[in-house]
Amino acid sequence: MDILVVFAIIAAVIGLIGSIVPGIPGPPVSWVGLLLAYFSGGLNGSGNPMSLTFLLVWLVIVIVVTVLDYVLPAWFTRVTGGHKAAAVGAIVGLFAGLFIPPVGMIAGSIIGAFLAELFVEDRGVWDSFKASMGAFLGFIFTTGMKFIVSGVIAYYIFVYSF
Repeated sequence: MDILVVFAIIAAVIGLIGSIVPGIPGPPVSWVGLLLAYFSGGLNGSGNPMSLTFLLVWLVIVIVVTVLDYVLPAWFTRVTGGHKAAAVGAIVGLFAGLFIPPVGMIAGSIIGAFLAELFVEDRGVWDSFKASMGAFLGFIFTTGMKFIVSGVIAYYIFVYSF
């Protein structure tokens, strides 16, 4: 097995983990694995090599998903009536919850957004709850989106590596 293939598979696994764990850029790491698979010269089941167009299309998809990962949580929060404090509180709660994964990350995100809306923005309990659910939905949506993209890239890494 080529050393590039080994590193491509490692990048695929790290990319999948990074899609869930904050701080590791999942889809970009997965794309680096796809790039390594491209340079290893692997063939798919039909005997065709990976094309440069295929690689560049996935680069564009990864860039779009990475940008949306920063934009959508704030958008979900604002749609449900939250303010910037809820989005910041969700991120702080997410990092605080890293010590008890994955329940702590989810609960931390919700609680952080709720407390920020309640105390910083001085909103009522119901409005704070709605904003925290928006922040949570944004987190879940973008995490799912990143996991799907990293999963598909991991699939192609395996197809073009074996």
